[in-house]
Amino acid sequence: MGTEHTEKLNRMGVEPIPRLLLSMSWPAILSMTIAALYNVVDSMYVSWISEDALTAVSYIVPVQFIMISLAVGTGVGVNSLIARKLGARQFEEADRTAETSLLLSVFNWLIFASIGIFFAKPFMGIYTDDEVVFGYAVDYLRIVTIFSFCAITEIDLEKVLQSTGNMIAPMIISLSGCITNILLDPVLIFGYFGLPRMEVKGAAIATVIGQAVSLIVAVFILKTREHAVQFNMKEFRIDWNIIKDIYAVALPSIVMQSVASLVLIAYNWILSATPVAVAVLGVYGKIESFVFMPVFGLQQGALPLMAYNFGARNKKRMMDTLKMSILISLIIISVGTAIFQLVPELPLSIFHAEGEMMELGVAALREISLCFIPAAVGISTGTTFQATGHGVYMLIESLIRQVVGVLPLAYILYNFYGPKYTFYSYPLAELLGMIFAVVLFAYLYNTEIKDLDKVGTCD
Repeated sequence: MGTEHTEKLNRMGVEPIPRLLLSMSWPAILSMTIAALYNVVDSMYVSWISEDALTAVSYIVPVQFIMISLAVGTGVGVNSLIARKLGARQFEEADRTAETSLLLSVFNWLIFASIGIFFAKPFMGIYTDDEVVFGYAVDYLRIVTIFSFCAITEIDLEKVLQSTGNMIAPMIISLSGCITNILLDPVLIFGYFGLPRMEVKGAAIATVIGQAVSLIVAVFILKTREHAVQFNMKEFRIDWNIIKDIYAVALPSIVMQSVASLVLIAYNWILSATPVAVAVLGVYGKIESFVFMPVFGLQQGALPLMAYNFGARNKKRMMDTLKMSILISLIIISVGTAIFQLVPELPLSIFHAEGEMMELGVAALREISLCFIPAAVGISTGTTFQATGHGVYMLIESLIRQVVGVLPLAYILYNFYGPKYTFYSYPLAELLGMIFAVVLFAYLYNTEIKDLDKVGTCD
């Protein structure tokens, strides 16, 4: 590995934490904020078609989340393992991990391509017999799953680059796709420049074209620049120990994020007797991404930094990173909470919300935003679990929050008090999850972090 890359890795072990965390995080924060903008713009254009179109896309959002959860979860496992190997100066194993991740991306794509081909209609049959909503949803679902190879693979390549401390390249990769998508949405949805009006189908096509652009940019960057990890697929051999180590972190993350998506599928089923509530929940998911995407971007910078210093047995730098990430997350989240509480009508108006949708949407945004601050603590501690190779702790916290908390509470509140009060299930469940996250972190600290720098050092 070249001197330049050795110096980049050494930064994670010596440079002051506040400056280093911000320098590693801002590209991810920017790219994920742009991604949140894309989500809002995409749904905004769909809402201009009709409320039926917005409802149809809202039904598909959980499936997209599961797909991204599989890709991101696998990428998180790859990120954590590569960063730990680099911290321990095991460079060849870091390379093998990066190569293995590409094979896993192909398998992940095959899963969702099969879902799009065989299960799109049965899935939508669970929710609605409305022909318009059904048709829109099936078209959208098939396109975004069958052509998901580019999305899944480019996410993997982003995570590989992030694990080395390179946050600029992933930002460029992500931005290229998002900007392409934003530009193509109105053209394909409404049929500008002589193209046919494709409505919801056009939104899906714009999405996959944007993902393809991101993948092309990712491959170009990998081919034309030197990096701290190298791909040599001609000599690649499957190493089951590497796959095992990847999924020790990735599987809990995948299950955790997939559980959230499955919970959203069930939540939509609970609300399906009130279609406007499904649309409101879908809109909320788009709007709140503006609050949480910067926090997730911050955690993308914190994860390799904590993992590297955990591998290098540097307790102080690891804990300083965690404290700083919690502080910045709380600042971001507090601003978002204030907006949702004081002016919820403003973001809702972007989606042409009127009448019943506006009334229910205002209540939903105010109720759900009460969960933002405890969520910030849970997200930060979860990143620590991933960085130390204990993603299962994050899974436990998520299961308690989502399965034990959100769904039962949503069902009870909907059936006893109606859709207007259903959304209190989120803050109540998030509070429960935060308590368990703090307990699990205390256990991890006392068993593995407390005496980390007393066991030995890694040059």
